[in-house]
Amino acid sequence: MASKKPSNGKRTSNMIRLGLFWAIFVLATLTIFALVSPQDNLKEVAISSVIERANKGEITKIEIEGEKVKVTPKGQDKPTETSTKEGSSSIYEQGLERGKTEVKVTTPSGTGQAVWQVASVLLPVLLIGGLFVFMMRQAQGQNNQALGFGKSKAKLYGLDKEKVVFADIAGNDAAKQDLEEVVDFLKHPKKYQNLGAKIPKGVLLVGSPGTGKTMLARAVAGEANVPFFSISGSEFVEMFVGVGASRVRDLFAKAKKNAPAIIFIDEIDAVGRKRGSGMGGGHDEREQTLNQILVEMDGFETGTNVIVLAATNRADVLDPALLRPGRFDRRTNIMLPERKDREAILKVHFKNKPTDPSVNLDKLAAKTAGSSGADLANIANEAAIIAARRDSKMISNKDLTEAFEKVAIGPERKAKVMNDKEKELTAYHEAGHAIVGHVLPDSDPVHKVTIIPRGGTGGVTWFLPPEDKSYTNVYEFKDILARAMGGRIAEKIKYGDDGITTGAGSDLRKATEIARDMIIEQGMGKNLRDQVFHDDNGGMVFDKITHERPYSDDTARQIDQEVEALIKEAAIRAESVIKHNMESLESLAAALLKDETLEEEKVNDILKSATLPKEVMLHAA
Repeated sequence: MASKKPSNGKRTSNMIRLGLFWAIFVLATLTIFALVSPQDNLKEVAISSVIERANKGEITKIEIEGEKVKVTPKGQDKPTETSTKEGSSSIYEQGLERGKTEVKVTTPSGTGQAVWQVASVLLPVLLIGGLFVFMMRQAQGQNNQALGFGKSKAKLYGLDKEKVVFADIAGNDAAKQDLEEVVDFLKHPKKYQNLGAKIPKGVLLVGSPGTGKTMLARAVAGEANVPFFSISGSEFVEMFVGVGASRVRDLFAKAKKNAPAIIFIDEIDAVGRKRGSGMGGGHDEREQTLNQILVEMDGFETGTNVIVLAATNRADVLDPALLRPGRFDRRTNIMLPERKDREAILKVHFKNKPTDPSVNLDKLAAKTAGSSGADLANIANEAAIIAARRDSKMISNKDLTEAFEKVAIGPERKAKVMNDKEKELTAYHEAGHAIVGHVLPDSDPVHKVTIIPRGGTGGVTWFLPPEDKSYTNVYEFKDILARAMGGRIAEKIKYGDDGITTGAGSDLRKATEIARDMIIEQGMGKNLRDQVFHDDNGGMVFDKITHERPYSDDTARQIDQEVEALIKEAAIRAESVIKHNMESLESLAAALLKDETLEEEKVNDILKSATLPKEVMLHAA
């Protein structure tokens, strides 16, 4: 397994051992001092006073040990005083009269003095030695970390009891079919080798965020029942040059020792970007790491049975040498789930959640077009939270709807208070969006209109497609642009040119992005028809500075003119629709001011008399 930093438990154990060492050291020191120091708290008196009092009969007993004298006064049963006599003469020679008091003379023991002398020498040595050992252990730990700096940080999975298998993953049938062949090769390599087939070196999983790339990789390891080394691309990159390449070598060496095995590199675009951008030169740490990955993948020995899985949502920025056959032999595209897949995913996430019998997951799947598996999991979790908040024992359709709207367009900001003027302005703004979208033939139907602030908006007009779509034509794009302009145009018609506000800022930004995408990416311009001007620089700021655009300044001017023409056309179409249906605009705005939120059926009922003016179709042609 990969080397790891000391865990909290290990650090705690080291601290406990260090604390025990110092506790024992202090206890031993105190014991030594207790042995060599006096046991009684005796009063120090002069030897002359002792002799004088003894001659008067005031002292019962005198104990002499060398130069030390212990005195037991009359009426006491143990010594309470101490004194010191001259060692060269006896106490009788110093004036004590014989027979006046009991005198006990003992030979002094040299043990205490010897112990004290030894302790006075050993204690400093032990203290310095203990500090030296502690410092050496600390230095050794840092040295071990330094030696392990180039070791792989990959985590080992696949051998745990709870494994993820393909049956646990709903949807992604095409991707699972591609990966099942990888699993079969790991399980039965002889079957393929007998026919001359070689193990695929790598499989690149490409898909939008939240589509289940990492989960599919875990399922491959679970199905194949082999070790699974997982690491993120960013974990190869450190501030020191060469560390990333060293970790790559260590990771592949461990995988070969545990073969058959799988290496999974998540977000490989962190180290796999195209080389030669000029940033960092040829010694850039990312390029060195990528070079080592290329060498390791192309240098597998025959029969090692190690497969590299990698995941990214930016395959367009990867180096061509990484994508060629022999390294990543297969590219598996993981698409956003279709309606039947979304229903299957929702059933998985609601399997362990109590739901009301009336809950219709198929209806929710129909409304969640464009949602990823992670989005659907979030909706299921939010629905459970909402049901729990209202103290319900089961999840209802109302909880599902509220959770879906919260995830899709943001939570309601009921705490935000708008004055009457702002509410009226918002009502006309959202009514403008709704009327234009309702009338235009190639627009998605209105799902809900609300003037309650949600997310970062003051109100929302929500359009949902009736079914999943893989393509969008020119007429649909133009209807989207027109309904995006409907809010600003409604403000203009109702309040005049001086009455327009910042409320349409996000609408205008979105409309401009769509128009520019139509011209640059989809070749839908009027004068620049069937030409694409995609600028593939990987999104790096440095690349944008150093690389020239793939088109001239004159073409850039024409692109700007085409975008301007599309926006103007959308505004004209929206204005024609709204002016032609002023009664419907007033009715819808009044209903919004009254109810604040209108569902699809109510909106359709109010706008049933709205019609499409003939001049609008001419602009769309």
